[in-house]
Amino acid sequence: MPSFKIDLSTAVVFVATAPTPKMVNKQTGEIAIDKDTRAPLHTVGLLVSDEGEGNLYQVAIPETGLPEGLAPGMPVRVVGLKARDWENEFNGQKRHGISFRAVAITAGA
Repeated sequence: MPSFKIDLSTAVVFVATAPTPKMVNKQTGEIAIDKDTRAPLHTVGLLVSDEGEGNLYQVAIPETGLPEGLAPGMPVRVVGLKARDWENEFNGQKRHGISFRAVAITAGA
């Protein structure tokens, strides 16, 4: 499926939740791996505020793109943010949504 670049040039971005490993399978503990960097993926909650609106996004980022000491409340810049729509079927239920992925996060506003 195609992905779409997201322009954050006018937005203010803060860490909402600290990075946690992105799981492929919670029962086995298998962690998702980035196909390009081969690094483990983490999910970070980001609060994005732009044009008077604020939204919370869960963004997958390779471990190599996360700075040390990332904590809730920190202003950050997001490098290479993209959105991709997805759809799957589980136990006869169709589900769909949008996933977010970035190359890296850097400290600072």
